[in-house]
Amino acid sequence: MSGAGAESEGEPLDPDLERMRELGHRVVDRVVERWANLRDRPANRPGSREEMEERLREPVPEEGGEAEGTLEAFWEDVEPFAGATNHARFMAFIPSSPSFGSVLGDWLTAGCNFFQGTWIESPGPSQVELVVLDWIKEAVGYPEEARGLLTSGGSAANLMGLAAAREHVLGTDPERGVAYCSDQAHSAVDRALRILGVPEGRLRKLPSDDAYRLDPGAVEEAVRRDRERGLEPFCVVASAGTTNTGAVDPLEEVAEVCRRHDLWMHVDGAYGAAAAVTERGRERLSGMERADSLVLDPHKWMYVGYETGCLLVRDGEALYDAFHVLPDYLKDVEAERGEVNFADYGVQLTREARAIRVWTSLKIHGLDAVRREIDRTRRLARGAGREVRARPELELMSRASMGVVCFRHAGPDAAGPERGEPSAEAADGPDDAGEEPLAARTRDDHRIDVLNDRVVKRIQEEGTFMVSSTRLHGRYVIRLCPLNHRTTADDVEDLLDEVVRLGRELSR
Repeated sequence: MSGAGAESEGEPLDPDLERMRELGHRVVDRVVERWANLRDRPANRPGSREEMEERLREPVPEEGGEAEGTLEAFWEDVEPFAGATNHARFMAFIPSSPSFGSVLGDWLTAGCNFFQGTWIESPGPSQVELVVLDWIKEAVGYPEEARGLLTSGGSAANLMGLAAAREHVLGTDPERGVAYCSDQAHSAVDRALRILGVPEGRLRKLPSDDAYRLDPGAVEEAVRRDRERGLEPFCVVASAGTTNTGAVDPLEEVAEVCRRHDLWMHVDGAYGAAAAVTERGRERLSGMERADSLVLDPHKWMYVGYETGCLLVRDGEALYDAFHVLPDYLKDVEAERGEVNFADYGVQLTREARAIRVWTSLKIHGLDAVRREIDRTRRLARGAGREVRARPELELMSRASMGVVCFRHAGPDAAGPERGEPSAEAADGPDDAGEEPLAARTRDDHRIDVLNDRVVKRIQEEGTFMVSSTRLHGRYVIRLCPLNHRTTADDVEDLLDEVVRLGRELSR
């Protein structure tokens, strides 16, 4: 039977309570089972568009069916065809491996469906976000009076932070504005400035140094030249852990350049800023706390689920001025004294209560658990660098920095005497510790690029591990990022063994 008056044969929008419990337990059981058996499944399983179309394409269901069928379709046709970012052997990009406390927070948030754009509709969730923001401010050394909000991720946080910079320095006319960053800055910076109306070419991407960091002297010289041209420099974007290599720009020096030239200092620390919760990380990131705006993604190195980014702005009024709009139909929600409408500080009016998953994770597991894992995974990355040096067929292309290592297979002619491990002092020292010189451009780099590209593609296709690639000063490299709290030294060694094996096989 069909037509406007027909009753659906599917589940009611509100099943009875026992049915809700039955289905809810079914979901919880399968999620926990997935966690328990992660090591028995691939870290990544490719799927072509044709295969996905065949599995999932269907007309919109006019009449529903039993929920069990839909849940089974998810586990059969959706869940397997995705990178398991919380898998111990997923070491590509920046992995996200949320704590179970974070997952509990997600379930609570989804079940309650809070609207958290205005205080009047969500005083409890909004207060949780204020508390979480204070925890993050304390962790990174930001002042109490700073304002901010949780976002969908670093891309949105960078957009909003740079919007505050543009509004505060340039007003509503960005035509003469110029911003500066290194050639290693994240593409989110390009996209944000394009959206904000900064003309193409007015983001000066300055060449990075040999350690892939922004050169403060080059910033100062570029600012001088642009002012002589009648342009208006307004912002410097520094990185607290680049995506390519984990490099940390010289933040103290950049802060001094910004102070001398009255420029807004924006720090993109989407994953790296979280290291400030550790003693060594706070030292490494010295100067970050001087930034006018700072981006940090708890869904990366703080072990919280997607989508959880964070923006902090030292002058909260600058953020408010960039986004506050109060139309007549929102007069009822105007914030009273002491209340906070988070819609006044970002691009979203309708927003979920992202802070709940951070709050439950930290309350259940504690910040010290995060601190220990950050220190442990940084040691994993440094150990990976030592392991690369110990294998004559591999070359280290960037020293371990903030949990990222770049290397490559050196090709069929690379086997030679064992390099051995670096000194104990270098092995136990800070990130970027000076060891031996990195690989020089002495061989046929194009041939080696092709070989490493084939190695990465094979690893991704086979799925036992997941790694990604990038280019450093023109050379193709394999990029390793073992930030997952499940990843062990054995996982890293097994991956390097696999790269050596595939390099030998594909070299033939």
